[in-house]
Amino acid sequence: MNWVQRKIYLYNVTFGLYMLDWWERYLFNILVIVLMWFIFYNSSKYVTEFCKRHLS
Repeated sequence: MNWVQRKIYLYNVTFGLYMLDWWERYLFNILVIVLMWFIFYNSSKYVTEFCKRHLS
């Protein structure tokens, strides 16, 4: 196994995804990606507003 395959394996084992079917794993990964996008998007908006307030 190379480094990327080990990280994917660790992710699957940590969250118990290895027990799911391929389509359940797919839905879970989509949910994780959407939640991460919301977190990064809102935190970037917060950081820009914070910088505008304190650097002006």
